Amino acid sequence: MTKQSQQTINWGIIGLGNIASKFAEDLLTINDAKLYAVASRTQEKADEFAAKYGATKAYATYEDLAKDPNVDAVYIATPHVYHKDNTMLCLKKGIAVLCEKPFAMDAEEVEDMIACAKENNTLLMEALWTYFLPHYQYVLDLLEKKTYGNILKVESDFGFHRAFDNTSRTYNKSLGGGSLLDIGIYPIFTALSTLGMPNSIDAEATFFENGADSTCNMVFHYDNCDAHLESSFISNNPTEAIFYCEKATIKINTMFHMPTTVSIIIDGKEDIKDFGYTTIGYNYETIHFNNLIREGKKESDVMTFDFSRKLIKLLDDVREIINLHY
Repeated sequence: MTKQSQQTINWGIIGLGNIASKFAEDLLTINDAKLYAVASRTQEKADEFAAKYGATKAYATYEDLAKDPNVDAVYIATPHVYHKDNTMLCLKKGIAVLCEKPFAMDAEEVEDMIACAKENNTLLMEALWTYFLPHYQYVLDLLEKKTYGNILKVESDFGFHRAFDNTSRTYNKSLGGGSLLDIGIYPIFTALSTLGMPNSIDAEATFFENGADSTCNMVFHYDNCDAHLESSFISNNPTEAIFYCEKATIKINTMFHMPTTVSIIIDGKEDIKDFGYTTIGYNYETIHFNNLIREGKKESDVMTFDFSRKLIKLLDDVREIINLHY
């Protein structure tokens, strides 16, 4: 780590799309971190993004950013298919990497990334921001302590309708587009983080003309309950995560994956917990990552390599069932 960043973590961002903008906005709220460098495929876009969010350096290639000795950490926000290469580019330079979800395209790529991190003794973590949000940690604590008894059923969905556009990363199959990898990962995450790995999976999907999945419906089967999961690019879903327990229903309200409220429903009476969010929510995972850097850690104790391995395996398993191949 550079001398300056013993106090302040110098961040770089590779890939300057919508998610990168949200990450950069929340980075501005963290006192002991700064946006130092950004990289895009064009100098013009890099300059524009740097000016908007106060970055010191703007690069027209990812390689140039990775060569900058003052970069302590990089947030990878490129399309899914580039995650592995972009991550390993930085790891080989000894730069800590926070890579946007899904970690990579499949389990084999994830293993390559983890191996690269270990070979270079460098911190790597999948950026699944929901795990670090206070409302989600609150629900995890309730479920772990069995405050309202055992889980009887889980329902989790994520869906929105938008006009199909094959030029958009979201729908472009060659870039890893489709509902499963882009948003289906969130409902799958809710099941994995609360119930673990399922005994078996049922899944079915519909597809756009270009082969990207437009919807995916899944049921994860466990010993004593099922998790009903859904992702959709063709319907406006509630986008809630609901945990039906023996003594209460715990509902993470709409847009469950981002800052929101939690309802505890007992005998028809609803108590809504508000967490007083003032940011978009990306600051929580960033603060965690900054602390890992300062502590010299090479792996998160929350978003562990083991968890990322299980998450990508579930995505791979569902893809196999619905016959989705990239």
